[in-house]
Amino acid sequence: METTGTVPRRTAERVRDTLERLVTERDVWLSTAHPEHGPHQVPLWFSWDGRAMWMCTGAASVTARNVREEPRVRLALPDTFDVVLLQGEAVCFPDDEVPAATAEAFAGKFGWDPRAEEASQVYVRVVPRTVRAWRGVPELRGRVVMRDGAWLA
Repeated sequence: METTGTVPRRTAERVRDTLERLVTERDVWLSTAHPEHGPHQVPLWFSWDGRAMWMCTGAASVTARNVREEPRVRLALPDTFDVVLLQGEAVCFPDDEVPAATAEAFAGKFGWDPRAEEASQVYVRVVPRTVRAWRGVPELRGRVVMRDGAWLA
């Protein structure tokens, strides 16, 4: 991995790049935890609506169970050089209670509509409270680009 010669981006550039990735990326790692069962991490597809990340999983899944018990979660886009980490609280929406525009956007992005599945699904919404973004060691300083739900400039 080449990190020498990397010119650190300003915060506004990191925010712009992060928002672009949230629109264009497909996969995210969602980390949850349960007070009795411990941590759990799973890759999921996601859709970004401009304010929140929306994922979908089985209503009876470990992920759904954990979110109901402990809503604080962490998410990571799957690139170890161009890192984007998000932290927030998750809320589960049964597939018959998710906002129609959200479900349509999700189905449009992936060609899969969880509402049509035989087994019950839940949409998991995470509004980030903290976002960190950096490319390699030169950008470790200043990696926080959202604090308390507000993008930094």
